[in-house]
Amino acid sequence: MDKDAVLDIFKETKALLSGHFKLSSGLHSAEYLQCALVLQYPDIACRLGTAVADMFKEHAVTCVAGPALGGVIIAHEVARALGARCVFGERQDGKMALRRGFKVGPGDRVLVVEDVVTTGGSAKELLEVIKNSGAEIAGVGTIVDRSPGNIELGYDIKSLIKLEVQTFDPSRCPLCKEGLPLTKPGSRK
Repeated sequence: MDKDAVLDIFKETKALLSGHFKLSSGLHSAEYLQCALVLQYPDIACRLGTAVADMFKEHAVTCVAGPALGGVIIAHEVARALGARCVFGERQDGKMALRRGFKVGPGDRVLVVEDVVTTGGSAKELLEVIKNSGAEIAGVGTIVDRSPGNIELGYDIKSLIKLEVQTFDPSRCPLCKEGLPLTKPGSRK
């Protein structure tokens, strides 16, 4: 699946939004990719999951992990395509953790999957949890990499598309200076 095909999916599902957004990273942006609007369609989620999985099919993945909430659906679809199990991390007392009885450890080769990465913060937190469990990290996969540069996670990162979307520190945000209303569409409040 090439970049144009992925962008067409975002446009068709009206998931490429314009406005003034506060990202999970705390940065502001005039554009937002609402992956939930894309992933609400199981056939599309399956196609995107298969495309992400194809980038890692030679990595002997035994488990796919996604951070809640945004990474859960795509992680599940990637796991299905790879024939692996799927777990997700969520915050407990403000820190990322595997809960609900999920466990990974020695013998597991884990692929961390996100819907969109900007700073890679959630992925970094989940990678640390996986690393501390004794499991091996297979890499990081994402539908969209909208980071301003190359994210350094310490592991192989692959995305279906890389988008150059301008972000702003809140203290220097021109959208704030214009008085545009700020929307927080992400899952982390």
